[in-house]
Amino acid sequence: MIEVLVVDDDTRVARVNAAYVAKVPGFRVAGEAHSATEAMSLMATLPRLDLVLLDHYLPDETGLTVVQEMRRRGHQTDVIMVTAARDISTVQAAMRQGALQYLVKPFAFAGLRAKLEAYAALRRTLDGGGEAEQAQVDRIFGALSTAAEPDLPKGHSPTTAELVRRALVNAEGPLSAQEIAEETGLSRQTAQRYLKLLERTGRARLTLRYGDAGRPEHRYVWATRV
Repeated sequence: MIEVLVVDDDTRVARVNAAYVAKVPGFRVAGEAHSATEAMSLMATLPRLDLVLLDHYLPDETGLTVVQEMRRRGHQTDVIMVTAARDISTVQAAMRQGALQYLVKPFAFAGLRAKLEAYAALRRTLDGGGEAEQAQVDRIFGALSTAAEPDLPKGHSPTTAELVRRALVNAEGPLSAQEIAEETGLSRQTAQRYLKLLERTGRARLTLRYGDAGRPEHRYVWATRV
């Protein structure tokens, strides 16, 4: 499990963000803090911490000051800024100080989920260790470059796209259109249409499985899993 500290001065917002985190498989909320002082105290006492979701506007210090103090104290915990601060200078400072991502409030659950899934994919890639070829380096640097869900072409349903997306994300390996259809209750043709859309937009990748004879079977995997 990836242990997450949620830091936000608004207790209601902190609870909502913590509930969002708990809904994403593989993530667990290690604690909540509502000030810089409380956040630093929890970092010093929690037995394990992997990721901080950090607001910038805190009552005693800014989020960027918290990041600076974390590094000064030797905390290498990853940080994703989750804040209403939109000015470019703050965004640039967060990037230079090592924040992995920057999520602007207000946002829906899907926005945070995408960031967390990308972060989990990055950890899986890095946990392999060893040396990296250029293709793997590109995946590492691109793992957190998650955009919002692409605008769907006319005639495509966001609900159906989400069904297919969820099936791919939760799968242990590549799936065929038929397997997606069985998992979601869609027709094979509909599943194939949405899989091709996700492939075109870079959200899914096509793999081929060769049998003893005939055409290779088209199978799809969520892009951050390869």
